[in-house]
Amino acid sequence: MSDKKGFIGEFKEFISRGNVMDLAVGVIIGGAFQSIVSSLCDDVIMPAIQLIISKAAGVDDINEMTKVLNVGPILFGQFIAAIINFLIMAVIIFCIVKAFNKMMEIGKKPKEEVKEEPTTKECPFCLSEIPVKATRCPHCTSQLEEAKEIKIDKKKK
Repeated sequence: MSDKKGFIGEFKEFISRGNVMDLAVGVIIGGAFQSIVSSLCDDVIMPAIQLIISKAAGVDDINEMTKVLNVGPILFGQFIAAIINFLIMAVIIFCIVKAFNKMMEIGKKPKEEVKEEPTTKECPFCLSEIPVKATRCPHCTSQLEEAKEIKIDKKKK
């Protein structure tokens, strides 16, 4: 990095790299997804397993089971809330990344299109594709008009 940019310029260059943004988004989304997994385990799966264990132990009353196993009912509402929180966070992160990418595009100069000269042309007699510099068609062996004009111009000089 150049010394002329200074600290802020170097920081802008560092932060504008795509892999830094990808890593930040991955960490944030991973943390949000972790809450879904925790809620699924704590609020849905574990109470269901404890209910099965209590039935196997012969405890029929939910209130008695709660006292014995220290477990509450299955909390689908908390699990759904964790999913909704994750989706809201994902939408917010998506909007931030989209705005960041738009901001990065504004700073870039548009690439100029380089117009390349053609390397082939079409034979007027057989319509085959031939090199631009060809004086005779390799397919139909016709002598090309452009080549005749070039030969005449060379003779005059």
